[in-house]
Amino acid sequence: MTAPFSENAASRAGYTLPVFACAGAIAALRHLHDDPPSPHSVTLDLINPAQVVEIPIEQVARLGPTTALAITRSDPGDNLDLTRNTPIWSIVEIRQRGSGVGKQDFPLPAITLEGGEGLGRQVNAENQPAIYAYARTLLLSNLEPLLHPGEAIGVTIVLPEGRSLATRTSNAAFGVVEGLSLLGTSGISQPLSAPGQLENFRAALRQKSATHSALVFCLGENGLDLASNLGIDPGCVVKTANWLGPLLVEAGMQGVESILLFGYHGKLMKLAGGIFHTHHHVADGRQEIFAAHCAIAGLPTSDVQRIFACDTAEAALKYLQALDANTGSNWVGQVYGAIAQTIDQRSAEYIRAHSDRSVQVGSVLFGRDRQIIAKSELGSAILSQVLLS
Repeated sequence: MTAPFSENAASRAGYTLPVFACAGAIAALRHLHDDPPSPHSVTLDLINPAQVVEIPIEQVARLGPTTALAITRSDPGDNLDLTRNTPIWSIVEIRQRGSGVGKQDFPLPAITLEGGEGLGRQVNAENQPAIYAYARTLLLSNLEPLLHPGEAIGVTIVLPEGRSLATRTSNAAFGVVEGLSLLGTSGISQPLSAPGQLENFRAALRQKSATHSALVFCLGENGLDLASNLGIDPGCVVKTANWLGPLLVEAGMQGVESILLFGYHGKLMKLAGGIFHTHHHVADGRQEIFAAHCAIAGLPTSDVQRIFACDTAEAALKYLQALDANTGSNWVGQVYGAIAQTIDQRSAEYIRAHSDRSVQVGSVLFGRDRQIIAKSELGSAILSQVLLS
């Protein structure tokens, strides 16, 4: 496998799941074309970044006269990634051969992408397979040049271990059920959980702080995607992964005037408890933080106990929403408003304590449906500042 470039020599980058799915599809199609009959590796363009890489193929075989299967294995690099070494099956079926005059001569789409066993479906998008924009672009861009004239294919991605692995992720919190998703905006899987990767984030922050007085911190891909959909200026968006504490301090040191913390409520609420590294291997405390704010807001003790017993932050949110619907109250607004305010306060105090700088910090929290739950007062003000005109 061609080693992906990493700015940090101490940690090894890998590739995201869409890359392996695409490599398998290329191998299966080439196998059907007998070009070569059994490729041991394939090259593909990652698109983002613009880099051609070589990916090993574990197995490839025909399933019928017009169908082939290729198997690859995930290699995310030096990441705490549960998909490491998981098999990815790419099944390609030639569904129609046209006259050979051109690709516009048949009624079927040239390439149809489908999800098989273990690839999640999006309950908020009519149960479409969880194949997101980058994965679709990657597959279509690499496969289309390989099509014979007048040829249409169907590509089905199967993740045999996807359903079981998904139970250990927060996929359901974002509306993806029954499997994993082909998510990501890049083909490179940087070792976000490795300490050395923090320097890469710091470098990106310094670059953006040189031209923007307000920055938007997004923990992961869901935040980045939603920020883009809302029209937030990408020039001020900084991906932080779980390194919120060090990057808040770095922003203070670089003279940033304001920071918008934009993220999933189950992650950001950790900051309200003084937890500034949000990986679950380091610390959690979401139940305690949520229950404490409910109690302070005056929620009856029996309800606070039910909140504390919830397995996830999403379940606790649903409990509050049901309570509001049944009683006509506004516990969601009160509790999350208080949590957002506490996040702002503790984050600003953290920056001041570690950098002796004053920075305005606001927060915006969203739920699994990618709908905003709460915006602090400062969060609303900074959000309006960073929107593209």
